[in-house]
Amino acid sequence: MKKFFYTGFALAIIILSACTNKGETQQREIELTISAAASLNAALSEIKTNFEQENKHISLFYNIGGSGTLHQQILQGAPVDIFLSASNVQFKELTKKGFIDKHDQVDLLSNQLVLITNKDNPAVFKQFSDLQEGVIKKIAIGTPETVPAGMYAKQTLQNLGLWEILLPKIIQTKDVSQVLAYVETGNVEAGIVYMTDAKISDKVKVVSVAEQDAHDTIIYPAGIIKSSKNKEEAALFLSYLQSTSAKTIFEKYGFNVLD
Repeated sequence: MKKFFYTGFALAIIILSACTNKGETQQREIELTISAAASLNAALSEIKTNFEQENKHISLFYNIGGSGTLHQQILQGAPVDIFLSASNVQFKELTKKGFIDKHDQVDLLSNQLVLITNKDNPAVFKQFSDLQEGVIKKIAIGTPETVPAGMYAKQTLQNLGLWEILLPKIIQTKDVSQVLAYVETGNVEAGIVYMTDAKISDKVKVVSVAEQDAHDTIIYPAGIIKSSKNKEEAALFLSYLQSTSAKTIFEKYGFNVLD
């Protein structure tokens, strides 16, 4: 997964990326660029197939990454049609700064935060407080400043009085996919990710689920970027994300769909 650091060169990369595969999509009139949190990748891949089958004139290009990174890209002028964030923090800032209209957004999904370990070679622990034990050498979380799952992980550990104690063990990553990879490969004994991330991997197991009141409510908002040149098609896709078909897919991957 590429992480775009928005220099002028990197801005050119995303513009060029959004224009790739034209040979495959030349029959399609519109290409929508969707910037979406990494934890949505699996579900959105399946939704893309269904949506494009039903809407032959539209193709979807996904720019997947940490919500904080995607937020910065939009602030710096990335050509994005829809933003799907794993946190209200970055999303609300974009709304406040006029990048997303209040009438073109929706609270789409919610999720749970879980503690995981390697399935085949699990570390022996049962709950968050056990992370203090000597058997746990390294703990992977997303970087709290840019990765919502990392922010929620930090909040949880702070509320349990564990953050300062565990800080020497914590490895910060660019997104939840990297946390998952570290646990899958055994590079760390434990990781904190969303329930949906744990469900898509057969190489990790859930040890414990964080209490809901230990962190801010996990909400995935979605909205149309005001500068989009494809407002009608973007609105169509945003509506599709709330359809019964999309709801079934989101629930399959462990998301709670908000009404």
